[in-house]
Amino acid sequence: MVQPCIICVAITGSVPTKAHNPAVPISVAEQIESTHEAYEAGASIVHAHVRNEDGTPSSDPEKFARLQEGIKAHCPDMVIQFSTGGRSGAGTSRGGMLSLGPDMASLSVGSNNFPSRVYENPPDLVDWLASEMIRYDIKPEIEAFDLSHIFQAAKLFSEGKIKETPYVQFVMGVKNAMPVDRDVFDFYVKTVRRLFGQEAQWCAAGIGAHQLTLNEWAVANGGHARTGLEDNLRLDRATLAPSNAALVQRLVDICDRHERPVATPAQARRLLGLRPSEAQGKA
Repeated sequence: MVQPCIICVAITGSVPTKAHNPAVPISVAEQIESTHEAYEAGASIVHAHVRNEDGTPSSDPEKFARLQEGIKAHCPDMVIQFSTGGRSGAGTSRGGMLSLGPDMASLSVGSNNFPSRVYENPPDLVDWLASEMIRYDIKPEIEAFDLSHIFQAAKLFSEGKIKETPYVQFVMGVKNAMPVDRDVFDFYVKTVRRLFGQEAQWCAAGIGAHQLTLNEWAVANGGHARTGLEDNLRLDRATLAPSNAALVQRLVDICDRHERPVATPAQARRLLGLRPSEAQGKA
C-alpha cells in the first residue's frame, strides 16, 4: 500500500513581506483565511509564525492563541505546528507560546549560518524547548539544516529529551547553510532510516526556487513535503504565487503524478503518532 503524503504549508514565516508578494498573510485574520484555503487545497499541517502590526516577527503568545483559535474553528482537524524559530524572539521567549499546547512545534537542535547571521541554538535552549514540548504533549519537528542536526536529534531521543521517534525535516537551499544536493538528500534519507528505523517518517523543505525540487524528491522517495509562502514566493521565475493554496495545489499535482494519495489530517495524525483533534474527539 502506498503511504499518503503529508503536506505541510508554511504560511508566513518571519522574512517575507507584502512588498515581496502581496499574498503573504501578515495579520492573524489573513493567516486564518490563507490557512483555510490551503487546508481546502490539501494541506494537513500548518506551520505558523506570527507578526506584529508593522509586519516584524513576533513571539507573542496572545497572537498565537488567536491564530490557533481561528484555525481550529475553520480547519477543525488540521495539525497545528508553531514555530520556535530564532527570528521571532530570543532565549526562552521563543517557546513562550508552547503552553497553548499545539499539536506540533519546530525544534532546531543545532546552530548554523543563515544568509546574514548565525542562527543560534545553544544546547541549553534546545534542552529547554524540548522539555516544554514534553510537558505540553507537543510533537517536535526537527529542523535539520545540517547533517549533524539529525545525529543531535538521535542523541536527544536516546537521552529521553525527545519522547518519540524524531520526525525530521530536511531544510535545503538556505544561503550559507546546506545547499540543494541530491547525493546529500539521499544520504539524509539513508541516515534517518538507519538511526530511527526504515518506517521513520521524514519531510523535506526547499527554499526559493528549490521548493519545487525538494517537493519532487520528497514525494518520489516516500517522504512528506512542505510548501508555502514562507519558503518561496513564486510559481516560476516570472510569476508570483497568488496564494499559499496555489503552492499546495502544485504539490498535490506532484503527488498525483507519482500516484501518491494526499494525506488527510486524520491520516497525518496517525502517521505522526499525534493525539486526535478536538473535532475527532467529539465525533
